[in-house]
Amino acid sequence: MILDKIVEDKKLRLPQHKAKVSEKEMRRLAEEHIRTAAPSFCQALAKPGLSIIGEVKKASPSLGSIMSKISLADRIKEYNASVDAISCLTEEDHFGGTADNLKEIRKMSSLPILRKDFMIDEYQFYEARVIGADAVLLIAAILDDAQMKDFCQLTEELGMDALVETHDERELERALKVDARIIGVNNRNLRNFTIQLDTARRLSAMVPEGKVFVAESGIAGDEDVIFLKKSRVDAILVGRAFMEAENPAKLAEHWKSL
Repeated sequence: MILDKIVEDKKLRLPQHKAKVSEKEMRRLAEEHIRTAAPSFCQALAKPGLSIIGEVKKASPSLGSIMSKISLADRIKEYNASVDAISCLTEEDHFGGTADNLKEIRKMSSLPILRKDFMIDEYQFYEARVIGADAVLLIAAILDDAQMKDFCQLTEELGMDALVETHDERELERALKVDARIIGVNNRNLRNFTIQLDTARRLSAMVPEGKVFVAESGIAGDEDVIFLKKSRVDAILVGRAFMEAENPAKLAEHWKSL
């Protein structure tokens, strides 16, 4: 399974990171790091109307290498002018990301930034705070209930938000049990990387009022955005469509107007 391979590779990567900066030191740095995003990641998505998270990624298992048509600096300028938050892939082996990518974006933007990675160790949360993330991704498919609860608590203690990602009814029920404020539904099956946009519509009925509901993956055109708006999503996370667009700001503004 692709997901299992990604997690195994992450487990191999973590000792390399800890050898450069120990967990004790990373925790100290995280506790000393002060950043107050205005608004927070959660607040940015909870406001009236459709919110958009613009993603930055260099590759993916489903797409291979992704060649952006504009520079990173220009992309962030466009995002600053049009989207509500930024998602940055920091996974090295399958998505071509690094923690340094997020640090670079942090220097260019005051928007809330989501660290999108496969979070399985406390060290990654301390590191997320240190590099300037305002939120982290928690993938229900790779975490047990105890981990999800503990990681949600740690995220809150570090002054960040958690986007808890689900893909089916059971995972969404588990997210609700830990009282996740931001619930994501990934339309992509991380086991085989197939996409069904109807996943978000089907699971939307389970998301209570007061939660922020985010649809992820498979959003490529106007009809997808209209479909998800009708499915009562609060926000969409857009990767490939923005990465391949010459003017992502224009596209984001158009989708908000639909």
